[in-house]
Amino acid sequence: MKLTCNDIRRQYIDFFLQRGHKFVPSSSLLPADDPTLLFTNAGMNQFKAIFLGQERPGSARVVNSQKCIRAGGKHNDLEDVGHDVYHHTFFEMLGNWSFGDYFKAEAIEWAWELLTKVWGLPKERLHATVFEGSRDEGLAPDAEAADLWRKVTDIDPSHIHMGNRKDNFWEMGETGPCGPCSEIHYDFTPDLSGGPLVNAGDARVVEIWNLVFMQFNRTADGALSPLPARHVDTGMGFERVCRVLQGVDSNYDIDVFRGIFDALSKLTSAGPYTGKLDDTKDIAYRVIADHARCLTFAIADGVIPSNEGRGYVLRRILRRAARYGRQYLGIEGSFIVKLVPTVVELMGETFGELRKRQDAVIQTIAAEEESFGRTLDRGIDLFERQVKRLTDSGKKQLPGEVAFDLYATYGFPTDLTQLMAAERGLSVDMAGYEEAMNRHRETSSAGGDKFKVVAVAGLPSTDDAPKYSHKSVEARVLGWVVGDKFITEGMLPAGSKAAVALDRTCFYAESGGQVGDSGALAWDGGEFVVSDTTSAGQCVLHAGEVVAGRLQAGQVVRCQVAPSRLDTMRNHTATHLLNWALREVLGDGIHQAGSVVGPDRLRFDFTHGQAVREEELQQVETLVNQRILADEPVSVHLLPLATAMKISGVRAVFGEKYPDPVRVIAIGTEDPLKTAGRGCAIEFCGGTHLHRTSVVGLFKIVSEESVAKGVRRITALTGREAVAHVQQSDGILRQLTSELRAGAADLPQRVVAMQKELKELRKRPAAQAGGSEDIFNPQHVIDSSYGNILVGKALSGDPAVMRAECDRQRQKGAAAVFMGGVGEDAKVTLTAMVSDDLVKAGLCKAGDWVKAIAPIVGGGGGGKATLAQAGGRDGAKLEEALSAAAAWVKEKMS
Repeated sequence: MKLTCNDIRRQYIDFFLQRGHKFVPSSSLLPADDPTLLFTNAGMNQFKAIFLGQERPGSARVVNSQKCIRAGGKHNDLEDVGHDVYHHTFFEMLGNWSFGDYFKAEAIEWAWELLTKVWGLPKERLHATVFEGSRDEGLAPDAEAADLWRKVTDIDPSHIHMGNRKDNFWEMGETGPCGPCSEIHYDFTPDLSGGPLVNAGDARVVEIWNLVFMQFNRTADGALSPLPARHVDTGMGFERVCRVLQGVDSNYDIDVFRGIFDALSKLTSAGPYTGKLDDTKDIAYRVIADHARCLTFAIADGVIPSNEGRGYVLRRILRRAARYGRQYLGIEGSFIVKLVPTVVELMGETFGELRKRQDAVIQTIAAEEESFGRTLDRGIDLFERQVKRLTDSGKKQLPGEVAFDLYATYGFPTDLTQLMAAERGLSVDMAGYEEAMNRHRETSSAGGDKFKVVAVAGLPSTDDAPKYSHKSVEARVLGWVVGDKFITEGMLPAGSKAAVALDRTCFYAESGGQVGDSGALAWDGGEFVVSDTTSAGQCVLHAGEVVAGRLQAGQVVRCQVAPSRLDTMRNHTATHLLNWALREVLGDGIHQAGSVVGPDRLRFDFTHGQAVREEELQQVETLVNQRILADEPVSVHLLPLATAMKISGVRAVFGEKYPDPVRVIAIGTEDPLKTAGRGCAIEFCGGTHLHRTSVVGLFKIVSEESVAKGVRRITALTGREAVAHVQQSDGILRQLTSELRAGAADLPQRVVAMQKELKELRKRPAAQAGGSEDIFNPQHVIDSSYGNILVGKALSGDPAVMRAECDRQRQKGAAAVFMGGVGEDAKVTLTAMVSDDLVKAGLCKAGDWVKAIAPIVGGGGGGKATLAQAGGRDGAKLEEALSAAAAWVKEKMS
């Protein structure tokens, strides 16, 4: 009986469980606290701190099947997917690990035993590679691994090959743990002639398992330093070994993909999948099936398509799949979303998060597909207009800037642009395209000037148990980090900046959304001002500057946390109450998607498919304040993780890595194991909290907005900041009632009447210009997660008409509008209107926009962040100005 994929996964895990390993679940595809990675790309990612000696392992031997994505960064397989039969964006990595326990001998012996004795693979088809060394880095050949292959297995010695640094020295990223590796390859050639094809990139001999021997840490300057202990990290390509064991021709013929192909075939009339490499229909099948899995898993883990970072990679994956479906399978409309239930059915038993988050995944993909359908149509329209301009001018080459604009703005892969151009007898300036691509700034989710912890091996442990108390503590300086070096000798004079490590601390290191503490380390005649506190494994690092005296290793200092810590605690306890209240008002479909808790405010992201109505926000605010006024106790409990997971109504952030035992914060009950229910706010949390809700004082929501498809954000204030906000709002209200000579209750009606009057005034010049529908021609449409951004020419140069038309386009859904028109006096008017969301996000301000463009038409101007206007004298340069306006806003959105 042929093994299924589920059988193979289970047998692998059972094999290592029988050899003393502990099973650990797959970590999230969203890397926890690791800015060096776009996605989890290997099984070892979640164990990085253990390899660096920053964290103690719960078990010296573990085994799992890890979800991985390689579609960005150092390991990027996206463009290969579909064109061969063994690359994927999403894949599973079967792995077994030893943390300072067994090493090369056991790893090699057990790998051979599983492959040849348990699974019965023919030995003559297996080849092994070992590291040949690197003279440039002073690394010797791995003779030990080569000898062990001969000693502990009965592999044919001629099947042991030496591999170079590229193939046989494994690194997770530009920095971090790394080491030589020994790969196992499977020979598919009919005559067993695959020896010369090992590591040659030939599909007839494919790597199926990589045994990595972690021995080094790569620092930011590229140097290698020994790790505190030697480890084993193996990774077996799950889809590849399933292909071998199921005896099929490719990864895409295993049962998991066959199920997706069957579902996809019902959506197209192009015919079933036939497995050909040179058939665009079969390429499309592979692309779509792979990408549907990737999207389903990534969105279930909380990655949302967007215009930056990993969200941008996900959006590109979706658009690539959508394009292949439309172009090569003839599928009209949304179809990727229809494959989600099939992916969940095939893999939801092993990965339960798929079932829990299926509705959210469907909602997100449906919205993205619908949006791309519109942008694809606009992109085709833009392409046709550019082609007309070329043919009218007698040119035969599409500029590279246009090809890049189609790619960056509309998600058109370059090969589609080339294909469409070829159909018109045109070529594409690919050199110009590459130049535009090189100028394009890589999007990134990282930001700010905060101290960033780099991979530093051998950091000491810090006892941070006092962090939950307000009291100062005395501690001893163990050393400090400068760059990627940990220094334990010498001293830091006044003016020196570093991250100080102590033997104990009362400072809270940034974690779980709560910002790190600020404060000071004080000693006789000296002070080190702490601006931020972070952690690296079990070491707490106090980042800051010596402002007086000098700091020495071994010195005793007094740790003094800033008073603002109490404000942070107010916001953190209020965040838990907000999480509870949102579910009470909006339902149990609400899930936390991130949070930031600082002393000045709290920010809470949550899954919800639409804007929260004003009356719903008021209900949420009222519920939170009722809990504050009730003066309820906030209790803390340290419980075994398995026990805590059984608490009724407990909330945990999906994908978060929780310790065992776990800290549980309960509001509404002092014994969550006995008394828990709908009225209780219970969460796993390692942050600092108040003892009673009344200390929050006051809770006030100040904004609710969209941050991505299906994700909303609430920003709120507590305590002193909330009081200051209410006082400011009350002052504005009193000023308005005085200016308009109306009572507070009459203000809404008075404002509505004024708006109607203003609208009537705006209609008059619009009608004179030939009608509102005809006065604006959008020449550039820039897609953004906030809505379309329109740039174009106004047929009327009347400033009032242009302002009215900008307002009309905004009301129709545009996130921002920039238009230019020439009046009867031949003078140019430029008008820009920008949504509050874009301004708040710091992406675009109307005043900056017109100020940057006005000099092109020989003028100047400015205005507010949401509305601005400029004038100019040179109407002949209006088209140039509009192109520059489009380029300016694209740069801001990138």
